[in-house]
Amino acid sequence: MINAYSLAAELLYGDMDKTYPIITESEMKLRDKTMKLSEKTLTLLKNFSNINQSILFKQGSSLRTISVMKNILAEATIDEDLPADFGIYDLGQFLNGLALHQRPELDFQNDGFVYIKEGRMRSKYFFADPKVIVTPPEKEITLPSEDVSFTLSTDQLDKLLKAAGIYQLPDLAVVGKNGVVKILVRDKKNDTSNDFAITVGETDDTFSFNFKVENVKIPCSEPDIKSGLPNAYEVVVSKSNLSRFRSKNGDLTYYIALEPDSTFE
Repeated sequence: MINAYSLAAELLYGDMDKTYPIITESEMKLRDKTMKLSEKTLTLLKNFSNINQSILFKQGSSLRTISVMKNILAEATIDEDLPADFGIYDLGQFLNGLALHQRPELDFQNDGFVYIKEGRMRSKYFFADPKVIVTPPEKEITLPSEDVSFTLSTDQLDKLLKAAGIYQLPDLAVVGKNGVVKILVRDKKNDTSNDFAITVGETDDTFSFNFKVENVKIPCSEPDIKSGLPNAYEVVVSKSNLSRFRSKNGDLTYYIALEPDSTFE
């Protein structure tokens, strides 16, 4: 508890700064250049590293990445406010460096590198030239049309991808036939291959929207309180061969290109 008489005396004799130091503007700017990343942000970055090993961070609270083949684009809104633009060439390596610490602090007071600090430990990690990083387009992505839509839980997506691994199936498809919409994993080149399907909706149309399983790089483990990841995605597919998987709260979105043999009648 603050003693009111002591506080008055320090104000009177000008000693208050010793007990309650005033933070100068320059000190505030230095503090604005340091930050810690949440578990949710670290989990998202691990996922993004599977899409593109490099990433260009932008000042603010948005993360974006795109695959080298430019057929997968991911966007996320994070809780942190990044203090500057900077490029990381090997995101996996950067995250493994952060994992050497329990709760590392990132110090961005230098233009060419970041200090990773915790207690007596410190790493100096240099930024990459943005020119060597494949980056998403600046303009907002929009679907040419919205022809099929449904909700897909992370548990359903997890089972689909596990089934693809168990049965060694390379293809995932959203199929409309006989009034229902199914999402399934299969080998579309083999009529006698095993498959695994989940019904996700109804439709009056007939279509087969095809994906490569290897391109479905979306977080699908059942979320926990700590990670803060979504438990379901709102999926919209365009017959112009583009799809969007968006978390229900809208802070995580994946755009995935369809295979050219997709059909819509």
